Amino acid sequence: MKIYNTMTRKKEEFTPMDPHSVRVYVCGPTVYDLLHIGNARPMVTFDTLRRFLLSKGLEVNYVQNFTDIEDKIIRRGSELGLTPGEVAERYIQEAKTDAKGLNCLEPTAAPRVTQEMNAIIEMIQTLLDKGYAYQAGGEVFFSSARFERYGKLSGKNLDDLTAGARVEINKNKKEPLDFVLWKPAKPGEPQWESPWGAGRPGWHIECSVMAKKYLGDTFDIHAGGEDLIFPHHENEIAQSEAANGATFARYWMHVRYIQIDDQKMSKSLGNFLTIRESAEKFSYEAIRFFILSAHYRSPINFSDEQLKAAQSALERIRNCAGLLRHAAQNHPSREWLPGENEALSQLKKLQKDFEEKLEDDLNTADAMAALFEMVRYANIQVNAEASQKCAEVFGETIRQCCDILGFTIDRTPENSAEEIESLIARRREARENKDWTAADKLRDELRRRGVILEDRKDGTVRWSYQ
Repeated sequence: MKIYNTMTRKKEEFTPMDPHSVRVYVCGPTVYDLLHIGNARPMVTFDTLRRFLLSKGLEVNYVQNFTDIEDKIIRRGSELGLTPGEVAERYIQEAKTDAKGLNCLEPTAAPRVTQEMNAIIEMIQTLLDKGYAYQAGGEVFFSSARFERYGKLSGKNLDDLTAGARVEINKNKKEPLDFVLWKPAKPGEPQWESPWGAGRPGWHIECSVMAKKYLGDTFDIHAGGEDLIFPHHENEIAQSEAANGATFARYWMHVRYIQIDDQKMSKSLGNFLTIRESAEKFSYEAIRFFILSAHYRSPINFSDEQLKAAQSALERIRNCAGLLRHAAQNHPSREWLPGENEALSQLKKLQKDFEEKLEDDLNTADAMAALFEMVRYANIQVNAEASQKCAEVFGETIRQCCDILGFTIDRTPENSAEEIESLIARRREARENKDWTAADKLRDELRRRGVILEDRKDGTVRWSYQ
């Protein structure tokens, strides 16, 4: 498998440290409100990466954190009359609901910042002892200039970053790009005791500590949104490698933003959408399908039309799955028929194409195109004369591909094969009674459902989904 590594800005052959397992860290949300639709893209993308690695027989240690103490959480608590801890707990549970709805596998570990304070304090002390950090005005800062390779992820030097960065003014800093490791708490805010006084950690140190605890000093893949490249991931690298004396992550993967109707999502523009709102209007599975329909490093534009198209495309897959289940249970011939070996060979080629697309930097867009070619071929090949065995193999192959993409297709679709057979039987009866108006209406209804009919000379009807 090849992965585009943000660090080197090129595709590289992915070789895990352990040939039998992969260690992955994905930056999780700050839990102060319902997750927005932009949060869904890294969740779905890297869950799909995990599923693909699992399909290859690899174990995957998948860590995704929750930031459960931060200024936004404190402000949200004031608005709601809740403690920061109560706010965090509420929205952690809401985030889990959305993740489950999106059919994301549960992380191997989902650490919370507030549960890792001792380790955070220990790493900050290590940075102080090694001369990479300093105390000033009751705060502890990381000295970016002390880390010689600072800027290597974003590809910029200190001067470029200083000139281009929007850096919060802080009179205690020695340099503009220095960042907070520990800060004193304000009155009434949550606080923890430390050698530098009661306070709480800065944002960047949290992920460094949790990644180290659950994955080690060096691990395989660090992932997140492109907005995290600088300063968050840049700062993670600096403090982790300074403290641990080892490469932090070997591969870096970043997803692009989601735009809303060709505009950046923003509350000020009135186009801010939560995952929950979109799922209630359409469905969680439509959101997942929409996200995977574009390569994760390509821009993607969210709109009602895109979600409607995603729902229709999913229904097409489910209709095919229903047809294959029906054929596997009801077709007269149980064993392979002459000529079906060729169909099996073509199916294997399509499955290989599907896997090769995912091996090419997780190209879900092209993999889904290969999946729909399988669906098209199955609708043609598994006709009324096909064997049960042929239908079973086609159905299982499509199901395996859908499992990797995280699509559930085994529930009974709206247009099940049983419903279609019932409509065809009613149309046949209408034709026998020479009720051509009713027969035409039933044919129109079947066409609306995406079903193609072929009336044969012997009086039988062959049908398939478009």
